[in-house]
Amino acid sequence: MSSVPKAKLDRLVSRWQAVQGELNSGVEQLRFVELSKEFADLNPIVETINELRRIAAEVETTRSLAHGRDTELAELAEAELPDLEARLSHLENAMKVHLLPKDAADEKSAIIEVRAGTGGDEAALFAADLFRMYVRYAELHGWKCEIISESDSALGGLKEVVASITGKGVFAKLKFESGVHRVQRVPATEASGRIHTSAATVAVLPEAEEVDLVIRPEDLRIDTMRAGGAGGQHVNKTESAVRIVHIPTGLMVVSMEKSQHQNRRLAMGVLRSRLYELERQRTADQRASMRKDQVGSGDRSQRIRTYSFPQGRVTDHRINLTLHKLPQVLDGSGLDELVEALSSDHQATLLAELDGNG
Repeated sequence: MSSVPKAKLDRLVSRWQAVQGELNSGVEQLRFVELSKEFADLNPIVETINELRRIAAEVETTRSLAHGRDTELAELAEAELPDLEARLSHLENAMKVHLLPKDAADEKSAIIEVRAGTGGDEAALFAADLFRMYVRYAELHGWKCEIISESDSALGGLKEVVASITGKGVFAKLKFESGVHRVQRVPATEASGRIHTSAATVAVLPEAEEVDLVIRPEDLRIDTMRAGGAGGQHVNKTESAVRIVHIPTGLMVVSMEKSQHQNRRLAMGVLRSRLYELERQRTADQRASMRKDQVGSGDRSQRIRTYSFPQGRVTDHRINLTLHKLPQVLDGSGLDELVEALSSDHQATLLAELDGNG
């Protein structure tokens, strides 16, 4: 029936039924939220499976009728078959799309960074135009945009701007904007009317959520020892000092107050803070690495998209798509057409890999 194995589809339906059953049985709040999300993810998949199986059965029946002895029925079946087979092919493709690996970052908010590249003041003015485009696009989608830092140029452009765009699925929509954007236009400062080419770089990074630090008890070695002292009656004769070692990282914290209970609390507090800082640094290093991969050197030749003002067109070089809608793209209303085309192309690439591996 389908190029997707029947056993895999059966497992998905069984899981959907199990989740539904558990939800109906009454579970604690945390588990209910977890199951509800899984059910919401599985529901459209199971609907597609059911429709796929229904159409597949209809195709089989219609093919039988088309080869049957009843001439009139055979003609009717022959006429219906192409539409049914097309519908079946569409559903098989939809099923594959459902089963594609999900990018865990897609649902996240995003940090967007726009920087002027080669082209001096004109590049800074173009960077400001690009940033306005993303702000308007965010407004159209009901997202919240908040500037984190910005550096203006002398003529009212932007040398660089970093902003947070908050909302559901922001990263999925904006992740293909990363790269070098090139503009061709006559600068406002150009008296002779010559067309200039300049560039700006864009980096879009999934916004890291507040680190939810879980310290597993088995990752800790906790020792008690006698606190040091100068001797005499004030020497601490009980083992109240606490040393905690975080085995995976090797971090060690010692607290030597009078109360062992207090020492444990203080040492854990210090350890948690240090681990949190380690995680923050790791995230920052990942972002720096992603940014380097995404924007290259900012040179005009390393472009993903060109905005040509003389022709009123925008060309995305990755998918060879040209839209004669420059004003609409720059005001954010036309950007979705590019975003959706890039997402579809990425999806087609993943499907081709899935078929190749299958």
